[in-house]
Amino acid sequence: MHISDANFEPGSEMIMPDGEVHLWRLDLDKVAVAESRWRTVLSQDEITRADRFKFARDRQNFTATRALLRILLGSYLTRNPQQLSFTYGQNGKPSLDPSNGAAEVQFNVSHSGARALIAIARGRPLGVDIEQIRENVDCESLTRRYFSRCEQDALSALEASEPCKAFFRCWTRKESYLKARGAGLALPLHAFDVSVSLAEKNLLLATRPDAGEAALWSICAIEVGEGYEAALCCKGRDWVLKSRWTGDFTQSTRR
Repeated sequence: MHISDANFEPGSEMIMPDGEVHLWRLDLDKVAVAESRWRTVLSQDEITRADRFKFARDRQNFTATRALLRILLGSYLTRNPQQLSFTYGQNGKPSLDPSNGAAEVQFNVSHSGARALIAIARGRPLGVDIEQIRENVDCESLTRRYFSRCEQDALSALEASEPCKAFFRCWTRKESYLKARGAGLALPLHAFDVSVSLAEKNLLLATRPDAGEAALWSICAIEVGEGYEAALCCKGRDWVLKSRWTGDFTQSTRR
């Protein structure tokens, strides 16, 4: 579940058991160069979107990520990836068009810098977020503006040597929840609390105004390598994460 080869082809048996979430990591600096190949997989509207990017690298990254999403979904569904179509929710979250006959398969995508993540599950909403850690961000100001009081207190208690890393750790966890809910900015960032701990399994601590919402979701941190932070949120607490890039890695949110 690690794609770092521009000649990548999915395996012959792509099975998605109930209760599993499959996470794929894309190394865009290695796969995006095959732009001509990836463009043949895209729909015309996706090609139009790709061509709107000002910089070639952004266009190539979008093209590779979108094409590999189609290829992976097509393999799981045993469908031609070029024939898949998508719909978009009120806040822009994409999903498979019900006409594809596989509405139970859900997915989410995130990319930053030279990496992308694609999360796929059956029968449960999910959201994934990856961010490249950037030192030129005013983390302190953004923390005060967007994060909850609980999160601000937790971040201020950390060692001053890692403020930006801790900020992006918190940000990806919050963003994964927003994406899983499909809420976008309609749900204020201060309306829920996530943990900034490196040890806890379920990182969603509280939701407001409906405190019971927190029990319906779970968030876990994703280790994607130096210079990045990432998180995954799924509905329920009975799922198991499957991913491979530094050997087999299995994480369960079960308590």
